[in-house]
Order: sequence, then structure tokens, then C-alpha cells
Amino acid sequence: MTEQTRRSLLKTGAVTAGTLAAGLLVPATAQAAPLIRRDRPVLTHGVQSGGVTTDSAIVWTRADQPSRMVVEIARDPSFKHTRTLRGPLLTPDTGGTGKLRVPGLTPGTEFHYRVTADDGRAGSEAVTGSFRTAPVNRAGARILWSGDVAGQGWGINPDIGGMTAFAAMAARRPDLFLHSGDTVYSDGPLTESVTLPDGRIWRNLVTEEKSKVAESLDEYRGQFAYNRLDENVKAFTAAVPSYVQWDDHEVLNNWYPGEILDLAQYTEKNVDVLAGRAFRAFHEWHPIDARRAVDGRVYRSFRYGKHLEIFVLDMRSYKDANTADETRPGHILGAKQANWLVDGLTRSTATWKLVMNDLPLGLIVPDGSGIEGVANALPGAPAGREAEIAWVLHQIRRVANVVWLTADVHYTAAHHYSPDRAAFGDFSPFWEFVSGPLHAGAFGPNTLDPTFGPEAVFVHAPPVANTSPMTGFQHFGELNIDGPSGALTVDLRDGKGVSLWSTTLRPERR
Repeated sequence: MTEQTRRSLLKTGAVTAGTLAAGLLVPATAQAAPLIRRDRPVLTHGVQSGGVTTDSAIVWTRADQPSRMVVEIARDPSFKHTRTLRGPLLTPDTGGTGKLRVPGLTPGTEFHYRVTADDGRAGSEAVTGSFRTAPVNRAGARILWSGDVAGQGWGINPDIGGMTAFAAMAARRPDLFLHSGDTVYSDGPLTESVTLPDGRIWRNLVTEEKSKVAESLDEYRGQFAYNRLDENVKAFTAAVPSYVQWDDHEVLNNWYPGEILDLAQYTEKNVDVLAGRAFRAFHEWHPIDARRAVDGRVYRSFRYGKHLEIFVLDMRSYKDANTADETRPGHILGAKQANWLVDGLTRSTATWKLVMNDLPLGLIVPDGSGIEGVANALPGAPAGREAEIAWVLHQIRRVANVVWLTADVHYTAAHHYSPDRAAFGDFSPFWEFVSGPLHAGAFGPNTLDPTFGPEAVFVHAPPVANTSPMTGFQHFGELNIDGPSGALTVDLRDGKGVSLWSTTLRPERR
């Protein structure tokens, strides 16, 4: 598609959720698809896997017309010996998306899968992917985490090869990816070009859904569809299984339950209505098993071998208002989720317990005159949402080897928390590692609140706010677990995969 044709389609409204989903608009880095739909179905946005356990995994795809999802699974990439499973119907009810749990697998094994869509008359071209099931023994593992994709006006730029940090992550050959939220920016419209401070021009691929804030279900679906136009993203998700959580921008910036908007760009002012639509699109476009979630939503845990258990939090759906009185106890998890987390960490027999917190614990994240995150910017005893986190930290003070992983603030850092430095001292020391953005504006650093005694051991942040992905401040984190010893090595890497800082943590006994 020529640039002139693309601009013409955008101006006339011809590039819609339907044409985007049909694969008619693709990045310049990809081979252009024909403008006339073929008679047989087309898998428009690749494949991805997730929800891996010792004996199963979820496979996801999307088709451009009603059809049946079919998955072939094999241990070898040649697919000489396959098992075929019929999946769900891919229909407009789910925006053409579908996912299938593949059972009966062996632990710690690499599997290859091949997905087609069958409309009863013809099948689509196959799209392939691979994943490794979770081990049951003391095997080592390499796990990556990060967040924040296509935010602050920085979308898919074909001039730089698209979202290149995903290619850098793929080059690390991880076993698993933990997506720490802001998987999309539903409140972040894109323009076709942005002039950088040095005069260079950043050029965005723009679709109709990305030209305004998302409000309808189809507009939220279009946010996820947009990111999966990038060839780096599609190649990465085909090769690496993921566990995904959400943050605020899946709905809109700094949202909280019960909020009523005073924003001119939104015709729907009730955030609970928007969150319901965003939640549906989020689950449609990710390989998430809602049955594993405690309440069918987002927070859940999974075991990955003898050394690792991962707890995925939801610090959005149960929080109190950002305008709440910060001198009184508040909520960021809600009582049910807080109790679930404490119980799970206490009972866990894994060497390492990783907590995916989509909001940092000790960084002050304001929201106008209110507070967006946990830290309330008030020195002294825990109050506001800090009170709930203080209760969790107190309850798990005898649980060894708890590490917290987050993104959200758009820079990378290593924070060490200690009661020796804290206003609240009834907890055990722990680490929190921050990594992001993957492909968004870079910011920071934020101010640390002293309540839990954090120390910024390492920080890599840009000199000015909202620097583009061209400037070198994109990040992802890497965890390497040594099988025999259980040692955990943490690397904070830049968007090209270069390690900026590293430490090795040895397992403790308590």
C-alpha cells in the first residue's frame, strides 16, 4: 500500500476495525497483503501462547471471517508426528479471536504448534509458533519482564523497523515473558508524524482505532489489533509464551473504580462502563485462562518448576479513589486479593516467589492533587494504600526470597527495601525491580517515599520527559535461575538487550 493510498483511506474512514482486522493495513516492514480478501479465511494477527503449565498451554489466534480454529501440536518443527485439536469458532462475538487450551503435554518440553482457520469449505494458511512447558524439577529458567507499549504518541514507526525491543527480547531466547501491564494505550491517540526536539521526524503507522481514545468495544479491540501489526511483536509472541497483567492504560490513564470522567474527548463518562469493555477486549486478545484467575479477572498465580512461583496482581480493579484521604487506611489490592497473596506466599514451597505488582511500592506517582500509586508522599507510618501493603509485608515477614517486579513508571531501577531505613519496620528486607518501557515515552525518575525504607541502588532514566524510543531509554528485565543452586541473577537491560546493571541473589532460609 502506498503512502498516498494509506492517507486517502484514513481520511475517508476506509481503514476501520474490519479492514485492520482483515490484514489490509500492515507495517512497511511487512510484506503487503492484497486489498481483495481471499475466499479462504486469513489469520490476521499471528499466534501467541500463554498459560503454560507442566502439562498444558493456551494457544491464541484471530481470523478475518467466521471459521473454526484448528491447532496441530508436535515436538518437532517438521510436524511429522502431530496431534490435531479442534478449537472454538472464531466469530464476530469475540472480534474474530479465539484460544484453545492444549492438554496432555509433558513437562519441561519444547512444543511446536500450527494454527489454521477452517470455514468448512477451505482452510487458511497455517501460522506456526512454539513454547516450552513448565518444568517439574530444579531446572533453570530464563524469564523476561517489562511493560508499556505504544504510549505517549510513539507507535509503530516503519523507519526504525517498528517495535525493535521485542526483537531484542526474542534474541535472548527466554522461556517465558511476564507482561507487566500497559499492554496498550487505549487513551493515547496517534498522529502520523511527530517532530523531535532535534528536528528529526518520527512517523507513525495510524489506524482509525488509534486516531481517537477508545470507548466502544471495537475501539478497545483495535488497540490490541494495532500492536499486533508489528512484525517484531508477532515474531516474539509466536516464539515465547507469556503471562499478562493489566495496568491503567488498557482502560485509560490513572483510572479507578467508580470514577466519573470530566474529559471532553470521552462521550462515555462512566469509567466502570469503559473498564468492562476494555476488560473484555483484554481477555479476547491475550492467551489468558480466566479459570486460573481467582475471580475470573486478572490476579492469579502459577508454578514454574521447583524454583519459581509467580503471583500476578491486579492493582487497578479494587483500589480506592485517587482522591481518597491519604491519612486514613486505603486499598490497592482489596481485602480478598491481599489475603489471597499472603496465603499463597506463605504456603509456597518454591525457592523464589515473584510478585508482579503493576504499580511500584515505594515510588510516588501523583494524579493531579491525588495519588495514583501506593506511596502517599507523606513520611511516617503507613497510611492510605500503604496501610494495606504494610499489612501484607508484615504477614509475609517470615517468607524467604520474595521479589517484586514492576514497570509503569517508564524507566528502569533496582530498589532495595529495608526496615533499618523505614518508618514502618515490621517486615523483612526485599528487592523490587523496575523495567520499562518496551516501546513508549521514557520518563523519570520518580521520588521515593521513605515509609518502607527504599533505596535506589540503580537508576537509568532519560534527562527529559517523554523521550522517544529513538533515544535509548527503552528497557526490559531478565531473570536467570540457576538450576543446581537456585541462585537468581537479575539483569536490567536496555532496548537493544545490553545489560545496564546486574546482581545475583542467593536463596535465604527463614
